[in-house]
Amino acid sequence: MGKWDGKSRGTVLGYQIFVFCINKLGVRTAYFILYFVAAYYFLFLKESNRVIFYYFRKRLGYSFWTAKKMVYQNYFVFGQTLIDKIAIAAGMRHKYTYEFDGIELLTEMLAEKKGGVLISAHIGNFEINEHFFRDIDLDFSINVVTTDNEHRAIKEYLEKVSQVSSAKYIIVKDDMSHIFEINTALAKNELVCFTGDRYIGTKNLQGEFFGEMAKFPAGPFLIASRLRVPVVFVYVMKEAKLHYHLYARRAEVQHRNEQELLNTYIASVSSMLKKYPLQWFNYFDFWDAFPNKK
Repeated sequence: MGKWDGKSRGTVLGYQIFVFCINKLGVRTAYFILYFVAAYYFLFLKESNRVIFYYFRKRLGYSFWTAKKMVYQNYFVFGQTLIDKIAIAAGMRHKYTYEFDGIELLTEMLAEKKGGVLISAHIGNFEINEHFFRDIDLDFSINVVTTDNEHRAIKEYLEKVSQVSSAKYIIVKDDMSHIFEINTALAKNELVCFTGDRYIGTKNLQGEFFGEMAKFPAGPFLIASRLRVPVVFVYVMKEAKLHYHLYARRAEVQHRNEQELLNTYIASVSSMLKKYPLQWFNYFDFWDAFPNKK
């Protein structure tokens, strides 16, 4: 326990239903259907209910009944971010508005001609960032470092219904060849993006997160602390209706001090979640609170 299995939730049929609703009935109608989908998750997904309830009750300190209510709300907001991701990728970007806090950090990063590292988390809706960056004429290439364990059928279906993405993907490999790809991207003044919050069984670092120790993947912090390139934490958080708030925060990096970088990252993610507590989307035993339960 305490580590992610590398796969995202959902089925192709579920995504097909939402794509149909978005295309034929609109985004807000798809949101309405979420009331029933979130209710199904709330009633029947015991494992994710347990770990998300633990997040609200034990880590954030909400009362029992408030935490129960927020479990349902969390599913609902997560569904909204999935719908938004599909809608924006399918060409409906014009239906959404955004505001950006810290855009100058990315401009400065590119001006240094070293490339740069972005570190995000599975909070909000970071995967839609490139669609908003284009609107503000920020011209750069993003290389997303990822495992290739997401359900293949879902991935292939989403590729069919989405516009061509400008993002490139660097797949983490056992032979470590992805390190060469990362260095190549940085040499071309491109950005390399990691998520720093899903440990999948490789080397890990530990840090105190909302009052309890948790494991984080070592790779993003080891790499970012050794490359001598700018590091920025980036989040795309959902606001009311069809509005998003994009945040960029510069990380002060001590060379070869991955633990300090992790501690800074944890503080940054914590500050985001204090403002957006419902937008934590890690549905596994993050704090290893249930080691004897499957």
